Amino acid sequence: MFIPNRVLLEKESLDYPLGKELYDRFRNDSEVEIIKLTSNKINQYIPGEDMYKKYREGKKTLVVGTKKSLKFQSCKPSAHYQLPLVSGCMGQCEYCYLNTQLGDKPFVRVHVNVDDILNQAKKYIDARKPEITIFEGAATSDPIPVEPYTNSLKKAIEYFGKEEFARFRFVTKYNDVDSLIDAKHNGHTEVRFSINTDKIIKEYEHYTAGVKRRIEAAAKLADSGYPIGFIIAPVFIYDNWKEDYRELIDMLYTILPKDIDKPIGFEVISHRYTTKAKNTILQVFPETTLPMNDEERKYKYGQFGYGKFVYTKEELQDMKDFFQLEIDSKFKNKNIKYII
Repeated sequence: MFIPNRVLLEKESLDYPLGKELYDRFRNDSEVEIIKLTSNKINQYIPGEDMYKKYREGKKTLVVGTKKSLKFQSCKPSAHYQLPLVSGCMGQCEYCYLNTQLGDKPFVRVHVNVDDILNQAKKYIDARKPEITIFEGAATSDPIPVEPYTNSLKKAIEYFGKEEFARFRFVTKYNDVDSLIDAKHNGHTEVRFSINTDKIIKEYEHYTAGVKRRIEAAAKLADSGYPIGFIIAPVFIYDNWKEDYRELIDMLYTILPKDIDKPIGFEVISHRYTTKAKNTILQVFPETTLPMNDEERKYKYGQFGYGKFVYTKEELQDMKDFFQLEIDSKFKNKNIKYII
């Protein structure tokens, strides 16, 4: 659960019941600084003289606002649109693409005009009927840590549960899912958990739940009928990496219910980085031990005009063969979407 040091309230947020509720929740907490904004200049209220300090203070900041532009961003290939309930994440994963994506905006933002957002989703759904429209709730965030404050995820889950031509999905690195167990999801929401080995989580995924807790949370949701999936990412090659990832897959097999009737989704993504991401990471985590030696990687040009450093062709093939074999040997009812 996210416990902020400061809460910044945009002016319009107090016009909505959720905005007032959040204000009432925090205003009498002596440990939380409350700031009512008169402009959208958020960064001036976050302490720190440089990126290193502003990143850490930003991660302790909750911005309460409204989603002003209701034009949803595309979210291909995993979904048709992003569902903009939350942006930012309390986690401090050293490799996270949000370090670059959000740049100088590391704070967590919740949008309180949830009904407006869901009404806009309805327009997109109706426009694509009878095709199914898929919405992603965690494209630029991890929404679980703020769910105890907002209940926005549960509201969205139950909304999409009633929509014949829509599906919802989100991914998390946290285990606080109890409030979602009794949601009327109708099988229309897929919850994915980003997982990794103990070594990687301890070294690089700061302020996130342990892997066993994530898997136990997935088991609870599977028991409640949710479709579930796992993103094993980013996969790192290091001494004994195969043994560690084999233990991870064994843990999945041991903890998950054996009678899951919906295919378990698997997405496996190898570690890669851009020069821009590397430079940002080195500013925020100057002591990082992330393997970002350009000479040890292959440079691959991307579709968006910039390239990235990836593992060699031989290393990636070895990785694909390994995960294909390990997942196949443990799980019969599964869908390996990709290993890249």
